[in-house]
Formats: sequence, C-alpha cells, structure tokens
Amino acid sequence: MYKLGIIGYPLGHSISAVIQKAGFESLGLDGSYDILETPPEDLIQRIKFLKTQGYNGFNVTIPLKVPMSLFLDEIDDYANIAGCVNTVKITEDKSFIGYNTDIYGFKKALPANIILTDKKAAILGTGGAARAATVGLIEKGVKKIDFYTRNIINSKQLLDYMRAKFSEVDFGVYQIQNIRSLDEYSIIINATPIGMKGFMADEMPLEVKDFDNINRDTVIYDIVYNPIETVLIKEARKRDFRIVEGLDMLVFQAQRAIEIWTGQSPDANVMKIAALRALS
Repeated sequence: MYKLGIIGYPLGHSISAVIQKAGFESLGLDGSYDILETPPEDLIQRIKFLKTQGYNGFNVTIPLKVPMSLFLDEIDDYANIAGCVNTVKITEDKSFIGYNTDIYGFKKALPANIILTDKKAAILGTGGAARAATVGLIEKGVKKIDFYTRNIINSKQLLDYMRAKFSEVDFGVYQIQNIRSLDEYSIIINATPIGMKGFMADEMPLEVKDFDNINRDTVIYDIVYNPIETVLIKEARKRDFRIVEGLDMLVFQAQRAIEIWTGQSPDANVMKIAALRALS
C-alpha cells in the first residue's frame, strides 16, 4: 500500500488525487493520495508530518516548488537544472529525494510536429512552471526565451539563475502590461495561474488586442488545466492558432511521478480519461 499526497496552497482546484488513483488502478496497485493544503508558512511543519506519518512520497505545487528544494537530501538532474521540484520520494531512512517531472510532462505534451530548433519563445510568468517550461524549451532547441511578468524586479533571481545555467541561450524579461508585439515568437506559454478555476478564471494573461500581433504559425501553450479550455485557449482557438492544453502536461508529469514512486509505468490514457471525467 503506497501512501502519497500533494502539498501546496490552495488545492481546491486540484484533480491530482483522481489522476493518481487511476494510474495506480491501471497497475493493479493499492495507493492512497491525500490533499494536504500547505501555506508557505506551514511548510516546515508539513515536512515533519510527512516524515513521521508513513508517506512514501508526495507532489509539490504552487507556491512551494522552489522553497521545497531547500529541504531535500538528493535531487535529480531536472530538479537541479530547474531549481525547483514537484515530486518527492521518501526513502526507508526518511530521506527526501526531489524530482522535477513537470519538465518531462511539458515536453511530452508537445506534439512531435512542433519544431522549435533555433526558435524564439515567450513565457508568461516566472514561477516554478516557468522554470520547467524553460528547461523543456531549451532541450527542444530554443535559442531565445523572453519572460513576461508583472514584476520585473522579482524575476531577477530567475533570470540570473537561467543565464548562469544556460549561457548559450539569450534570455530577456519584459513587463507583461506593456506588450507591444509578440510576432517574433514561435511559441507562447502561459506559466501563470491566471485563468485557473478559483483564480481569475474569467481572465487571461494576455489582452485580446495582443493576439493581433502574434504570428499565425505561433503555438499557444497554456499550462493551466482546470478548466480544460481556459479563456486563453478559447481566444486562441477562435483565431485558429495551434494550441497545447495543460491537461496533457499534468497527466504525463503524474505518470512519471508514479514511475518514480513504484518503478512501474501506469497507463496515461486511463489517467487522462479519469481527469476528463473529473473536469466535466
């Protein structure tokens, strides 16, 4: 019996338990998955709880992906490169091993016919999801990445970190409120929670007028998965842009997490069907 969970705040929108349960059932394994709302100020107490209550591992989501990295005994290459974690395995001696499966999920969700070698990308947001998207894009061959944020000063840490890790990539940061044109980008990624159920669900990180300055071949990728069709995706679909929805990334990163915890690969199709039912 595997005992697992997810920490973050808020978690009212999360369907991770549904997806994980379906994944375990596809393998014929028993597992529990607890929703453990954890505000940042309660992180240390939550870590003590997870270590003493028989948990085998847990997922990490907003806003704990970066601070959680301070409490790990080991990390995998992706977590090291991105500087944040979303999956933790607890060993028998209660050590915490951190992983970043978001990068795997981000890349896996990109259709094979989307070629990004030597292209330019825009990422809206500078949090943990933006870090995962950055690494995924670089592995896909992107040579220039611009971040768009509401607070440029707060993004300095991310920018300095990425420039130190990937000196061959050209990084820039701009105020999202003052977008002039997005026509140079082959892919635009929403890595903010804007548009998420329970968090500015009726809004999107771009303004409608911004779409007039996006190249028609540009891919619009929204990491938000609940609702399945965000305001951003609706607007992009209405204008016939190529789109990537956040649900596939969620499912694939969850699939990878189960592989880490159990050593077995669950059925991603079963997990996605369960997610769609939960969101319908």
